[in-house]
Amino acid sequence: MQRRKDNKGRVLKDGEVYRKSDGLYMYRWTAKNGKRHTIYDATLEGLREKEEKIQHDLADGLRIPECSLTLNDLFELWRKNKVGLKEHTFANYVYMYNRFVRDEIGMMKLKDIRKSDIRSYYNGIVRNGKMALNTLETIQNVLHQVFAVAVDDEYIRVNPTDGVLTAIKAAHQYETPKRHALTLPQQQAFLNFIKKTPKFQHWLPMFTFMLGTGCRISETVGLCWGDIDFESGFITIQHNLVYHDHEVGGCYFTMSTPKTAAGKRTIPILPEVRKALEQERTNQQELELVCEYEIDGISDFVFLNRFGQLQNPQTVNRAIKRISVAYNEAELEKAEKEKREPQLLPPFSCHNLRHTFCTRLCENETNLKIIQDIMGHRDISTTMEIYAEATKEAKAHSFANLNGKLGISV
Repeated sequence: MQRRKDNKGRVLKDGEVYRKSDGLYMYRWTAKNGKRHTIYDATLEGLREKEEKIQHDLADGLRIPECSLTLNDLFELWRKNKVGLKEHTFANYVYMYNRFVRDEIGMMKLKDIRKSDIRSYYNGIVRNGKMALNTLETIQNVLHQVFAVAVDDEYIRVNPTDGVLTAIKAAHQYETPKRHALTLPQQQAFLNFIKKTPKFQHWLPMFTFMLGTGCRISETVGLCWGDIDFESGFITIQHNLVYHDHEVGGCYFTMSTPKTAAGKRTIPILPEVRKALEQERTNQQELELVCEYEIDGISDFVFLNRFGQLQNPQTVNRAIKRISVAYNEAELEKAEKEKREPQLLPPFSCHNLRHTFCTRLCENETNLKIIQDIMGHRDISTTMEIYAEATKEAKAHSFANLNGKLGISV
């Protein structure tokens, strides 16, 4: 059978056509779903480059016709079928995507997105001050999952987000901020200042509770009186109260179970914690405070603001800052009068209080499994890291006391 040729006498392959009417080269092929498709090019060389890529993609099982899908199209597919995420985590992913991705790179076709595009997008976000590098991890998490769907469904070969955030962090010489515990004197100074300062005294029960249990702020504000068994002396941690502050949907609370099985746990009630809880109840009775908020039928929340509403984690962190600033100002003035160096409080947040409790626990408990269980750590390596840090100073202090006592001086 005589083969078709172009206007230069070159033999065309199966599926190739030269159109004399417009001088374009055309290639037709059948996808694995049985549908016929066509591409064009001005030159035979250009057409065959496209053909080679198509055949390579077909050999790999890629769904070439559907590659006209955009990133936004794929996000909707992920959003529709995603299961296994906590409600507040899923809501946060959707919010972050809609705010930062949809109108930036969402309209790009999947087949056109490369690692360099993701890298450029991430760098632009950081450079323009839209987001800190640690917050960018949320964008990375959702995009990695979305592109993973594209790989699994054979739209693309590789996930273009793989390794990109790590490279960005390295380029910016970024290190994950290390949360430090308060020293024992700092911890005591913080609590004593609250106790002696009338305008801050209402915060004492909550901060005593956090420093005496190691609870996360979401667990603390979500604590209910029904979770506390004063008779047996245990607190059951079984839910978190999550505060959402989104431009879309406004501000609201949701109740959630712990992210992992380790998060659901019981914590013994220390005498100081019992006293703090009893004081909180007494304070609310004197002020005739009644919880005005109900979530999933629960309305007996322990820690309330002066309006009988739930405590907002952001408000609690702001209170820590106000108290610390007030303490430092008073301490500077007092140290100047007493002609000594001031003992100032460092900047810290609610999570530092959890880290502080864990450090005190590590200083007094050697059983790592007990510490892990009390803290609700899923991974023992998290516990071991804090334990190693906590015992480092204790070792140094111990060796300092050994000076001259080992009989090795000659």
